[in-house]
Amino acid sequence: MSIPAPFVSKPMDIEKDWIDYNGHLNMAYYNVLFDRCSDEAFEAMGMGLDYVKGRRLTIYTAEVHVCYVQELHLDHKVQVSFQLIDHDEKRLRAYQEIRHVDGWLAATSETLSLHVDMSGPKVAPFPADVMAKVEAMRAAHSMLPMPERAGRSIGIKRK
Repeated sequence: MSIPAPFVSKPMDIEKDWIDYNGHLNMAYYNVLFDRCSDEAFEAMGMGLDYVKGRRLTIYTAEVHVCYVQELHLDHKVQVSFQLIDHDEKRLRAYQEIRHVDGWLAATSETLSLHVDMSGPKVAPFPADVMAKVEAMRAAHSMLPMPERAGRSIGIKRK
């Protein structure tokens, strides 16, 4: 199976109810778009809905850093990319971009996710079959450059 590098979501529309009183996409819905792409990427790594229901294992988000670059509006169509930039036996670090279908960057997100055993719930190692798929995606994505916006922190620069 060929693994796309980066993983790219299906095209997505901006929904009418997501537009705020400023006439653009409300900040919360950028995260919905990122999350929908993550769900597709997790499915590709064997961690979709069947995994949650059948094995009672899932992914929880521990930390997210979003940068809003350019406004999105109701008539826009976007695609979201997912680049797995690091992992260990229990965690995933991913970088994502929302791009308008014309190619321009709208927002970025960096996420740390935890693999969770729902019986606790508690953080747990990936099963061997899933770890093999995580490692395969990471190997494919390791050929990509480290995103310039990855690892950013929030602060006010003083002169």
